[in-house]
Amino acid sequence: MKNEVPTAMAGTGKWLDARDLSAGRRIAALSFLLVAYFFYAWSWNTVDILRPYIKDSLNLTLTQSGSLYTLQSIGAIVGAVVMGQVADKIGRRNALVISMFGYGFGLLSALWVTTYFEVIFQRIGLGFFMGSMFPIAVGIYSGLFDRAVRGRIAGVVLGTYNVAVAALGFLSAAAFRAGYDWKILLWAGVVPVTIAVFAFFIIPDDRKLIPMDGIADGQTVAKASLPITELFAPGVARQTILLATMTGLNFFAYQAFTGWATTYLKTVRGVADDVVGDVVGWQFVGAAVGGLIWGWISDRFGRRSAATGFLIASAIIPVYLFAPLSFDMLEIVGFLYGVALSCSAIWGPWLSELYPPHLRSTAASIFNWGRVISMTAPIITASLVPMWGMAPVMLLAAVAFVAAAVIWLSLPETTHRSPSRRVGAVPQ
Repeated sequence: MKNEVPTAMAGTGKWLDARDLSAGRRIAALSFLLVAYFFYAWSWNTVDILRPYIKDSLNLTLTQSGSLYTLQSIGAIVGAVVMGQVADKIGRRNALVISMFGYGFGLLSALWVTTYFEVIFQRIGLGFFMGSMFPIAVGIYSGLFDRAVRGRIAGVVLGTYNVAVAALGFLSAAAFRAGYDWKILLWAGVVPVTIAVFAFFIIPDDRKLIPMDGIADGQTVAKASLPITELFAPGVARQTILLATMTGLNFFAYQAFTGWATTYLKTVRGVADDVVGDVVGWQFVGAAVGGLIWGWISDRFGRRSAATGFLIASAIIPVYLFAPLSFDMLEIVGFLYGVALSCSAIWGPWLSELYPPHLRSTAASIFNWGRVISMTAPIITASLVPMWGMAPVMLLAAVAFVAAAVIWLSLPETTHRSPSRRVGAVPQ
């Protein structure tokens, strides 16, 4: 049955039904969103790829330069929580414009940072607006596209992220070969600042858009002063806590294994620097491909089916760490690990489907809540390495992935079942 316009707005002519939008209009909106996501990913990864140059430029200690990721993550957690709710109250398109201006200017501000004190505020502020991009993006494309294809769209979004990481790496190398200063890469912030206003013309106003999942109680945006409180309402509080724990386990596992991968390859396996880059590079290629694979699987067999990826990743990790693999085999295993790991790409649409449509962005922000746990991973794992050795400590990632998969499989499915049985669903 076709979605109905809320009674209060009936006859105003201001409402759009997502089902009535042409494919071209939806694809144009998604394309704009992907461009914004590309430069968000570029901005986020400057903290890693450009870290040694930031360190030398500001005369930072190793500890200070390493703290930049933590500072950025703190900003991202706060930004996800705050801006996810703002998006659900003022509209996801409007929040997208704010975030694009925010992270664009935040990246550009690094051009004028000269001290560690200044870079602290620069990275926290940059992280705040970048942390909002995931929940905002999920909120926009979940309203424009049917759940039958959202998994694949989530895969494309993840692929865009990985392409941006690769582009930053390749272009930084090219800039250095050409004799340019590394700061030229920060000028990428001009793009989101310049194009942000075009969102008003390309992306439909979701405040007046009837989404594919319908409207709960006449709401397209959240009415509560703090929409996040609805995630802890009776009946869904346990679900929210489990989701936050699951995302935390994912981030912990990623930091415990991937975070130490290059160090392990160099110090334990004695792999040359150029080969280390190839092994890690193939992992990101695998992640880009895997996002599309798991997106299709989740659309076809349900969101919970993608939990298989975590189980596969947990099985690959001990092979990677303890099997006598050649360099070529390390690249293949790294590629397969990247494919398996990217199963979490479908969490965006899944999180938005588990709650009423007016909470799409607030619900998707749960993904970033897990960063609270991930920030403890480097400290915990580093303290255990002297006692256990690096490989056994990295094996903790396999345990965390299994635990995350168990929680995932215990939570509700949102595809291939009657929408009325879904938590917070609206009968169509």
